[in-house]
Amino acid sequence: MLPGVYRAEKKDGTVYYRASITYRNKHISLGSFSDEEAAHRAYVVSGELLDGKLSDDYEPGIPLPFKKWVSLINFRDNDMYIKTPIYLKERFFYYYFAPEDYLIFDSDDLFYYSTHSIMRRGGHLFVADFGMQVNILSRYGIKNYAVKGRDFIFVNGDDTDYRRSNIRVINIYNGVQKKEQGARVFYETKIHIRGDVLVGRYPSEWEAAAAYNKAVHILSRNENSRNYTKNYIVELNADEYREIYNRVNVSAAIYEFADDGR
Repeated sequence: MLPGVYRAEKKDGTVYYRASITYRNKHISLGSFSDEEAAHRAYVVSGELLDGKLSDDYEPGIPLPFKKWVSLINFRDNDMYIKTPIYLKERFFYYYFAPEDYLIFDSDDLFYYSTHSIMRRGGHLFVADFGMQVNILSRYGIKNYAVKGRDFIFVNGDDTDYRRSNIRVINIYNGVQKKEQGARVFYETKIHIRGDVLVGRYPSEWEAAAAYNKAVHILSRNENSRNYTKNYIVELNADEYREIYNRVNVSAAIYEFADDGR
């Protein structure tokens, strides 16, 4: 076998070749290849990259996946091998998808993203966690249905910068949206039934969140009502929440839908 190459077989007897390299006492798998020569090229290129003999720029024809390329450069420069395509900086890191396509995260998120690969689908970013697809925005308390610019913003305007200081959540609770009319600030609550139905407008976010919960309770009278996720207001104790819940009013439309047996 050529240096860095190992012959292997699949369960059906198909032969393939694996490449690996040892660097700073770390044994690194470089991937699987259909022929011995391709696996050897991956081994040679990896060694040249780790020795600083190649440009860090990833170009077509390089016999390594881009993600592996990033992992090797990070290991060389920062003495930490990470399987996901992360490059470390002093207080943050880049998570790469392609040479000019990356996200920025706080160092505090390193452990999570070093063990969870980020995937893209339909404009959403998610990871596989405990068998479920989890939107990465949920790590900031942002709901799946949240709208950028309405429910949360990127403070510096860069929507690739996921450092926590750069993400500001505007609307925390289900069905609640902050509104401004001139100098007046209020919170509007809507609930989706057959389209969005207005529950009411309230002077505080907590009242608006409690009103949503009250609407959910009222709608539960209707056996055709869907399941809704209620708001949990962590800042209120049981007595404070009960007082607000009993006091807030909801629109007549909620009662009409509740009594509608269709």
